[in-house]
Amino acid sequence: MIRRFRAPGRINVIGEHTDYCEGLVMPGAIDRWCVVSARRRDDRLLRLRSCGYADVVELDLDHLKPHGAWSDYVAGVAWILRQGGAAVAGADLDFDSDVPVGAGVSSSAALEVATAHALLALCGARTDGRQIAGWARQAENEFVGMPCGIMDQFASANGVAGAALLLDCRTLDATPTPLPPSARFLLVNSMAPHAHATGEYAARKADCEAAARILGIASLRDVAEADLARALRRLPERPARRVRHVVRENARVRAAAEAMRRADLVALGGLINASHASLRDDMQVSAPMVDRLAEIAQASPGVFGARLMGGGFGGCVLCLADAAQADAALERITQIYGAEIGRQPDGFICTLVGGAGEVTA
Repeated sequence: MIRRFRAPGRINVIGEHTDYCEGLVMPGAIDRWCVVSARRRDDRLLRLRSCGYADVVELDLDHLKPHGAWSDYVAGVAWILRQGGAAVAGADLDFDSDVPVGAGVSSSAALEVATAHALLALCGARTDGRQIAGWARQAENEFVGMPCGIMDQFASANGVAGAALLLDCRTLDATPTPLPPSARFLLVNSMAPHAHATGEYAARKADCEAAARILGIASLRDVAEADLARALRRLPERPARRVRHVVRENARVRAAAEAMRRADLVALGGLINASHASLRDDMQVSAPMVDRLAEIAQASPGVFGARLMGGGFGGCVLCLADAAQADAALERITQIYGAEIGRQPDGFICTLVGGAGEVTA
């Protein structure tokens, strides 16, 4: 019997490069899905097909190892589930996805979370979204080798329809924060590919960890905003930039949650713009194409704020727009930016959806 499971991609309203510092983030699952059709096998093979790749991949469950390919995300989940005691069985897994790859909307997390749901269901195991998110993150950290935080996997596994999640990455406490009906989020792809593989993302994480060691704290989450100036005086310039971003970004997340509760889109847009400036200047993860796209978006009628979204070095710009002007704003942004880069960028209006699960209809 074939069963189908799906997991969504995600946006992040605000709170970048804070999750691996045990800080605050505000992601939301979006209506772009990784879907896996799964059927149990009688042997120890995982046989993988994907709409995005021509080759069929076969993995031996008893000899899983990374190969530097997309299948590592699937193999890593199988590996970590077995480490956690699940009796993972052989399976045919066919993947189809409309989550944009390399755009900063967590196509890898959607793949991991959908795989975890499928493999657990086929072996009769059950758990909650919080545990699935933790396993998926471990798979990406320990098997794939990407030192990400837990935000992407948590949002994909635990999304709430119509709301973002105010997520504390230290405690994993998550509070749904509804998006005001008068607001829409737009995503526009800069068409500048991510460069995480170059080690820049890992370097930012290492900078934050080094700063925490100098300050004698467990993580940068432990620097209070009132103590920021004192902390900065103890640090060399580069770690100080990272600390300033993380501490102020955590404060912006708190303020953004309050602005959403008040339906104050002007205040929320200002915080989103400030986040972009901090990611550009202090975390230094932007790129000229991304900065230009954000500038065009910020100047567009009906747009309250726009910023780089995701780990940086390419990917998408997230725009907060008035619902009544969202379509026109998206058309204007993509036309102006597309004319400048010589090709039409991908862009769409997001709907916030619930998290991963089995497709029963």
